[in-house]
Amino acid sequence: MNQLPRRLLYFAYYLRRLDWARLAAFMDHLRVQKGWSRPAQWGRILRDSLRYNISILEYYQFRFFDSSHEEKAKWAGTGTMYEFQRCANPPGKREVLEDKCCFHDAYRQFFRHAVYTIKELKAQPDMAGHVLNAHGRLVFKPAKGNCGIGIAFIDAASLTADDLVPFMARNGYDLVEEAIRQHPNLMALSPTGVNTVRIFTALDAEDRCHILGCRLRISVSSEVDNMAAGNLAAPIDEASGRVTGPGVYSDIPRPYETIHPITGTPIDGFQIPFWPETLELAHAASLLHRQNRSIGWDIVITPDGPGLIEGNHDWCKLVWQLPVGRGLKPTLDAYA
Repeated sequence: MNQLPRRLLYFAYYLRRLDWARLAAFMDHLRVQKGWSRPAQWGRILRDSLRYNISILEYYQFRFFDSSHEEKAKWAGTGTMYEFQRCANPPGKREVLEDKCCFHDAYRQFFRHAVYTIKELKAQPDMAGHVLNAHGRLVFKPAKGNCGIGIAFIDAASLTADDLVPFMARNGYDLVEEAIRQHPNLMALSPTGVNTVRIFTALDAEDRCHILGCRLRISVSSEVDNMAAGNLAAPIDEASGRVTGPGVYSDIPRPYETIHPITGTPIDGFQIPFWPETLELAHAASLLHRQNRSIGWDIVITPDGPGLIEGNHDWCKLVWQLPVGRGLKPTLDAYA
């Protein structure tokens, strides 16, 4: 089947959604490193996007400028992931993952922190006072936000019970959560934001759960830990729960980090607390709503054990592949 028309449509989509400032920075970096002009880079980008189903920025993030054909063919880019995830998590069945309110209702047994939806607060007016009195710091989120976009961190003392629901309505917040208290070891690693474990799961034809990879997402100087916000991700060994390499950024000019650039805490070799319990949580959650077959789970490690934050039907190919420095596309073949 000729895939060129579809790949051209994908390329048009990448152009429409492109972060031009980041592309300019990547191009300047490669011009210095390789001596390639911008037109020469555009030619290579177009060729490899159509051939390997990758986005424009992924040409740089996957380091295709230093890769052989065999290496390039192993990377799962945006186009590949869109096709895989559309099959694994069909659009008509994703609502439980797309909407944070629905997600909390469906998976609340795995949560360790309190979550309140605006619907609940409207139905129970007395709950607003409880929320403000019980928690010192609150996190407000839109139901369908992603990558940490649209999240606000606010001290409960700055709000009143009468204004909580109107405040949420005015600003488009569908739920409010208590600020999570992470494990002391993770606080020592990076205290500015909650550092989460991302575990990628997939169900086979017999509904057995398989782990496709485990990563530690590390905040640098941010209240969120997403790579898109300039933070780090590092590989975790599934068997031991130990970090087995440096933290990496999605910005190619930035160096790998074996120790945290702010706190000085070692990243490579860091042991995730409660690791057997964390794997058990990911396995159990993956089997709860089996209409979605492959999910990227965000798990927080608290002093009392692991707790779920969210599940992603469109889990990130960068967090999955960049920390291990190689393409993992062949892993998807068993679940396609």
